[in-house]
Amino acid sequence: MTDLSLDAEQLDRYSRHIIMDGVGPEGQKQLLDSNVLCIGAGGLGSPIIQYLAAAGVGTLGIADDDVVERSNLQRQVIHGDPDVGRPKVDSAREFVERQNPDVTVETHETRVTADNIEGLLESYDVVVDGSDNFATRYLVNDACTLAGVPFAHGAILRFEGQITTFEANDDGPCYRCLFPEAPPAGTVPDCATAGVLGVLPGTVGCIQATEAVKLILGYGETLDGRMLFYDAGDMTFEEIAIEPRPDCPVCGDGEERIESIHDVEYTETCAI
Repeated sequence: MTDLSLDAEQLDRYSRHIIMDGVGPEGQKQLLDSNVLCIGAGGLGSPIIQYLAAAGVGTLGIADDDVVERSNLQRQVIHGDPDVGRPKVDSAREFVERQNPDVTVETHETRVTADNIEGLLESYDVVVDGSDNFATRYLVNDACTLAGVPFAHGAILRFEGQITTFEANDDGPCYRCLFPEAPPAGTVPDCATAGVLGVLPGTVGCIQATEAVKLILGYGETLDGRMLFYDAGDMTFEEIAIEPRPDCPVCGDGEERIESIHDVEYTETCAI
């Protein structure tokens, strides 16, 4: 879409963007020219995919190796009962194709690992992490930070969620500045054992999608350097600052600084 005018259907579809001072036709062209990778097509991935597609993100990559289960449908709103047993990337692709023909969907039916993440990142401007495990979160952080690719992080459990954005620049922190290592195995339950409020990922994923759109547009301030905690039970938002750690092995200048994700074993504590 670079240097091309919006056609009549696009002017109609994106009219509420086009009339905004913070977006306008040029901003909408930026969205149509953008490439975003969503890691995970589950609880968080569903609202992320839904709203990025609606916004007109031109190329939307979806990476997930799971299939749709009936227990997913309470919160994973881009999948339906007929999709049970199908790969989530296929169901997600069909959802986007029905929603917005402007969006090219690139499906990656694979688990994101140290062996494939660098190749995936080469094609995308922004990453939105909707993963559900610590190993992938640390891998995404390390790979994006080392490659200079901004990413939006989200996590959910029971009634609570957390969201932040890392712009992967020289001045900002990374995920390891706040959490140097993952908690010991078994100390933090997952949604399969502790449960999750069905509407919770909608709120958290929408904020992540908002951050991705802002990164593309270069508008406003992201959550870089801040983490937002959402408690749906109390309906409260709290914010903490994330300060860069000079000795961070990924974004700092410490003696143990790593140069490659292949220097890390992404199991258990994801320690350097």
